[in-house]
Amino acid sequence: MALVLSACGDKPKAGEGPYAELVAEFVPRIEKELGLPFKTPPKVERRSKDEVGRFVRQQLESERGRTQVAGLEVVYRLLGQIPDTMQMAPLLQRLLEEQIVGYYDPATDVLYVVDGAPELLLRQTVAHELVHALQDQYVPIDSIQGRTDDADRQTAAQSVLEGQAVYMQLRIDPNSASALRMPGGWERIRDLIRDQSVGMPVFGSAPRTIREGLLFPYLGGADFVRRFVEKRPEKELLTDLPTSTRQVLRDDAYFTATPAERFSARTVTLPAPRNGTVFFENTLGEFETRLALVQHLKNDALAVRGATGLAGDRFAVIRNGQSDALVWATTWDNPVEAADFLDLMGDAARRRYGLGRQDVPAGATTRRYEVPAGKTHGARTVTLSMEQIGGHPVVLYMDLPAGTSAPIDPRGIAVSDAAATR
Repeated sequence: MALVLSACGDKPKAGEGPYAELVAEFVPRIEKELGLPFKTPPKVERRSKDEVGRFVRQQLESERGRTQVAGLEVVYRLLGQIPDTMQMAPLLQRLLEEQIVGYYDPATDVLYVVDGAPELLLRQTVAHELVHALQDQYVPIDSIQGRTDDADRQTAAQSVLEGQAVYMQLRIDPNSASALRMPGGWERIRDLIRDQSVGMPVFGSAPRTIREGLLFPYLGGADFVRRFVEKRPEKELLTDLPTSTRQVLRDDAYFTATPAERFSARTVTLPAPRNGTVFFENTLGEFETRLALVQHLKNDALAVRGATGLAGDRFAVIRNGQSDALVWATTWDNPVEAADFLDLMGDAARRRYGLGRQDVPAGATTRRYEVPAGKTHGARTVTLSMEQIGGHPVVLYMDLPAGTSAPIDPRGIAVSDAAATR
């Protein structure tokens, strides 16, 4: 049964329905905190666990869902971030069914809550999803979620939407709100949320890349929102979304004196393959680059350092028959940071395939690793090279079947400043 709120002056008023009291309690508090009113009354409906499962399957089995999951599965396999035999779609299905207690669907403008949720979790979920309902009245959530050509930008925007909802549900909960005001309170709450998530059986056993990728929009996004509201009115947040995970992660990339000084990612364009076809292409961005590095370096500080200075990227999975090649071009703020990434990503590739150390001449701008056939992959060749393209330092990473030629001509890579393309 749908819960419909009716207008009362300029404010929505809760009508009859299973969660009417919660909605009536939370709506004015959310409006006050955000400084934004609901333009139309939010609707709330019940859903069973089976209905939620069907909704998740529909999302994963849609054309967009299948394309994204299949593409990321290949990329993560080639980078060694998931086991070579893992299938991501069934894992994501189990993960989402394990975690979802409610969701806001921008396609129907309805907030759905799962039957039988514990009282505390129910309150948190309704508060969280009401924030999404309000956001959808000011920014096109469906369009943001549907943008698939620039994953880094999509993740950044999604992080603000989820982060704002997380931070709001904490602020309007009396217990969490008091803890947030204490020194180090947010850090303790963040660690608690992370520990609770890892305690879930399916989530806790998933590869680190999957776990961190799912958590980042919520925890990384909430941390960004927390810093934003310390500096600016929160009602400005939805009209000034960050455009990259670098902006979410780093204050100096977003919180600048003027918008003109703010970091904006460069556009990297890969040429058409000279053999094979593009199976999937997208961007990784700073956050995903950290994950690619830490997977094999096993050192968070090194991973953060290696991704620092990333100014734009583009990767492509190029399929030729039954074989896949990965081409990944990254551009950097300066040659020093590019050279650091070259070293660290080269070391990560070596460790990914279990290869021994190589003597590298000082100042060398290329790396090459010959990988023997393994149980789940044939012989492969991994190369890294650093060069100048369009006046910018670029590191090109390629992982391809041994004995095959480079699937693209590196001379065809183009790098342009964001201002020149927007």
